[in-house]
Amino acid sequence: MNFIEELKWRGMIHDIMPGTEEQLTKELTSAYLGIDPTADSLHIGHLVGVMMLRHFQRAGHRPIALIGGATGMIGDPSMKSQERNLLDEDTLRHNQEAIKNQLSKFLDFESEASNRAVLVNNYEWTKNYTFLHFIRDIGKYITVNYMMAKDSVKKRLSAESNEGMSFTEFSYQLLQGYDYLYLYENYGCRLQMGGSDQWGNITTGTELIRKKLGGEAYALTCPLVTKADGSKFGKTESGNVWLDPRYTSPYKFYQFWLNVSDLDAEKYIRIFTVMEKSEIDALIAEHHAAPHLRPLQKRLAKEITIMVHSAEEYATAVEASQILFGGLTSETAKKIDEATMLDVFSGVPVFEISKDELAAGIKAVDLLADKTTVFPSKSEMRKTVQAGGVSINREKLRNFDDLIDSTSLLYGKYILAQRGRKNYFLLVAK
Repeated sequence: MNFIEELKWRGMIHDIMPGTEEQLTKELTSAYLGIDPTADSLHIGHLVGVMMLRHFQRAGHRPIALIGGATGMIGDPSMKSQERNLLDEDTLRHNQEAIKNQLSKFLDFESEASNRAVLVNNYEWTKNYTFLHFIRDIGKYITVNYMMAKDSVKKRLSAESNEGMSFTEFSYQLLQGYDYLYLYENYGCRLQMGGSDQWGNITTGTELIRKKLGGEAYALTCPLVTKADGSKFGKTESGNVWLDPRYTSPYKFYQFWLNVSDLDAEKYIRIFTVMEKSEIDALIAEHHAAPHLRPLQKRLAKEITIMVHSAEEYATAVEASQILFGGLTSETAKKIDEATMLDVFSGVPVFEISKDELAAGIKAVDLLADKTTVFPSKSEMRKTVQAGGVSINREKLRNFDDLIDSTSLLYGKYILAQRGRKNYFLLVAK
């Protein structure tokens, strides 16, 4: 597999330094990509870079994932309007371990293959490096003029806020350049990859290697992913879409991809899967023939949910998605975990009911038309039950005065009531 050709048809190349493709054709090459450890989980904004590393390894080369334990203490000024809060060492180490576990789903760190992935933390080679040594050994090779010409610096210095840029952030590109130099010398790294906003920082590294060692190093960046409407990718109303199920459930993760637009689905399925070109082209043609069936979104959501979570979590997410469309039995509904159920019904009306009263048993008509207002009146409920339009936990209610008790509680605290085909209500016993 030709790595550059693979990225080209997937739309994943923004800038590439001359000579890069020749280097990759010549020999097994090591390339690194930096990951900011400001949280203990990656979010889908990181996935473009992670997929670049995955394709790199698939092409027979060695990927190096660099956790920015040192640079994360400073904060990259690229695309930022203000400085970030700095993290302590313990937090950064915890975040690194969590991120490695997630990366292991995409990269092979464990095999004996010559191109097995490597995880490094730049804190290890900077923690004992004195400031005097840094400005003498590194700083003298890069001029202030060169650093000032970078877009990230110019943007901050010309900002209307007049806050300017601290020396800490100004020195960031030198630190990142030193990372490249260190990996070049100690890991034989010849290529650095990243998002297009990283081009300035990456080329500072290639310049440092050229001036200090007379070496040849290369750079490759991918476009920053956006939605078809130009808005930011990976954000929802509730914030980032995380890879860790503690922050974004597999159901919500699956739903995010399932609900992207047709144009975005065509772009994302190339970027975020390892599907072959012929298969993707056939799927796009199928989608154009019957867009209402959403085959692109369904396959995209499947591929990426299995990759990030598991086949089991994907199956659960699909089953949970069917609840609102009446495609689940009561037995299957009971298998879905509590967090997923709450995600599914996050927008439905919620009523509190008494756990003590429920223990003794309550007639369904009293529960739904008196203790709650699922129905405005008992007579209306009676008519709806007779028409077969009322369900408790996805089971049809046969009689309006059937007794409901604690055995009906899901997870020991919820009852799911359904009125008609589309009206759901969540009863919470307290």
